[in-house]
Amino acid sequence: MDMTRFVNTFGRYLRQKYGEKVHKVSVNASFTCPNRDGTKGIGGCTFCNNASFSPGSTKAGEISEQIRQAQEKVSARTGARKFIAYFQSYSNTYGAPEDLRRYYDEALAQPGVIGLAVGTRPDCVPDPVLQLLSDYQAQGYEVWLELGLQSSFDPTLEVINRGHNFSDYEDAVTRAKRYGLKLCTHLIVGLPGEEPEDSLVSFDRVIALGVDAIKIHPLHIVKGTQLARQWRKELVRELSMESYTDVLTKMILRAPEGLLFHRLTGSGERQYLLSPEWAMYKWDVLAMLYKKLEANLSVIQLSR
Repeated sequence: MDMTRFVNTFGRYLRQKYGEKVHKVSVNASFTCPNRDGTKGIGGCTFCNNASFSPGSTKAGEISEQIRQAQEKVSARTGARKFIAYFQSYSNTYGAPEDLRRYYDEALAQPGVIGLAVGTRPDCVPDPVLQLLSDYQAQGYEVWLELGLQSSFDPTLEVINRGHNFSDYEDAVTRAKRYGLKLCTHLIVGLPGEEPEDSLVSFDRVIALGVDAIKIHPLHIVKGTQLARQWRKELVRELSMESYTDVLTKMILRAPEGLLFHRLTGSGERQYLLSPEWAMYKWDVLAMLYKKLEANLSVIQLSR
């Protein structure tokens, strides 16, 4: 199953650019979010138990040691020698620029680390932070700013307690592009109050702003969240794998040339996941997607 027949994957982009496999390793720098610490709200997003999204990086500690341990595991499994430090947990630009520089410098100082991927919120990227990331890029590092949007619909963002709106995202993208940064946007399919097809509207709105890459994720209902409590009261509908792969196929068919897909689905962790059960089986999801893309092969060839 060669997904690169149909999809411009991030892995292929890195291999072509660096001549070998490059692997992301997750880093937890003990950040928080403005909708957790009371600045904008408390409790965080209704779907968020961060441990369920990055179970291998939930223990904060010395960044260099986190990276060293992750490199050992990844190298043993894949043989990778080059790595991108992925600041993943919570909002990784939510701090003073001098503190951020210290964290990022420590990561980049580790052997084999060739760049940074920084996950954050659209309302946590002031210009001094964008300048800092741009400076690293100017030094030749592979730098990606990953903006968690999830939906372009303001009512949905309010329901899931994001604490920002779509205009915040538009502003963040516009300013980040001024600094020449590479942008990846995260979207979730199946959010409360939305039909799966609504994510196509969000996809189109994001693409129209000229982002470089997309991460797509099916809604996971995980333990320890407000969403889980709503699900138990049957207030949240479960997303089907059929619906998810239908939407994902349509996104790929309408993706502009050059758009990278950093992720096509997310794997639910058995210890946290409540629903949907199929989210635990990443390769089943990708196999269904592959069949649908094969059925649309002529459309894909015409669009390329």
